[in-house]
Amino acid sequence: MRFLGVGDSNDLAAMYHGLAQRGHEVRVSVADEASRDVYAGMLDFTADWRAELGWLRQAGDAGVALFESASMGEQQDALRREGFQVVGGSALGDRLEADRDYGQQVLRSIGLHTAASHHFNGYDAAIDFLRANGGRFVLKFNGADSPRTRNYVGELEDSADMLALLQMYRDHPPAGAAAPDFVLMEHVQGVEVGVGAYFNGAQFLQPACIDFEHKRFFAGELGELTGEMGTIVSYRGWARLFDAVLAPLAPLLAGGGYCGYINVNLIANDVGLWPLEFTSRFGYPGFAICEALHLEPWEHIFARMLRRDGLQLATRDGFSCGVVLTVPPFPYRHGYEELSKGEPICLRPGAGEAERDALHFAEVARVRGQLVTSGCTGYVGVATGAGQTVQQACDAAYRAARQVVVPNLRYRTDIGERVRTHDLARLQQLGWLG
Repeated sequence: MRFLGVGDSNDLAAMYHGLAQRGHEVRVSVADEASRDVYAGMLDFTADWRAELGWLRQAGDAGVALFESASMGEQQDALRREGFQVVGGSALGDRLEADRDYGQQVLRSIGLHTAASHHFNGYDAAIDFLRANGGRFVLKFNGADSPRTRNYVGELEDSADMLALLQMYRDHPPAGAAAPDFVLMEHVQGVEVGVGAYFNGAQFLQPACIDFEHKRFFAGELGELTGEMGTIVSYRGWARLFDAVLAPLAPLLAGGGYCGYINVNLIANDVGLWPLEFTSRFGYPGFAICEALHLEPWEHIFARMLRRDGLQLATRDGFSCGVVLTVPPFPYRHGYEELSKGEPICLRPGAGEAERDALHFAEVARVRGQLVTSGCTGYVGVATGAGQTVQQACDAAYRAARQVVVPNLRYRTDIGERVRTHDLARLQQLGWLG
């Protein structure tokens, strides 16, 4: 098969590399100049993905365009109209993720609870709102490419911490920053869980998966909201969450031409399900963590989606765990060139085949035969593991993580702990896990 990867930061590099190693033709286009050295010496690149469309069309049904981001939906829709096979998302998917008000409206229309959400295009209006109302809120910036590190979960009931942060953002805007566009969402307590599945343009493939993300940088849920420092995933026990959240979205997605993975992150409590946000694209590093439970390669999954000749995924029982590996200054960019870029990545001599296969590198390159850190943030990759229990999956992932040797390597040491000791039992008690 032929695959044309299109994205900003080469987020699917490990997937592309696996496809190439299995004998497929792969070409990758990376828009972000700072990320164009990701997997240098390991993949074939193109400066202009549109110039490769003839090459892709020559492959007929064996040609697939893979889009990574939730910001190029219109281009994907246009390619589908021209007869190309595309996996990624759609313009509808972009809007569901980037426009939080719209996403919440859609989820409310299928009968889910939604927390009060207030949209702002300026800090002064938000500050006035908090002074008048108080309470705990979650700050989330709109836009699929908005930096997750600027989001914030308020801690104080009188809004003092959120007020101080918004005043700081107002008084010290980043250089060249656009006008602020964000929401303040009422804080809801409960178990945070996601449900996701692949949609083939008409129907969902099954099983769906459930996931438990760990977004804070440090163990114990301290530090920055990084996007993801590790996750627990399972393809079992999903049916009740899927039926309540994703299944009702099928007509909307079909009408919008969506083809790809889609996920809804939720809070579950005694009242019910409270959706937080859509992810209308591949998850990073979610795709690699899910892969640990797949019994078939990605090319088989994509072909089935595009042909629409089957709705079943072959998956393992149990759980998978992913542990994100980083070096300074992750999750930020500033100082990476001086601190960590170009550092050698080595594996311990005792690393076995299973541990090596469980390592999905991200911002790396091969220089004169040596794997080194590349890219722009210090996101080295993710170590994965699978097992019948959460503990077994975590043990396997940490065995793989310990095989990696990089100066100043950092990762959380408590991924899965709260899932094993609390979240699963609470979700079962609430009736959401089969």
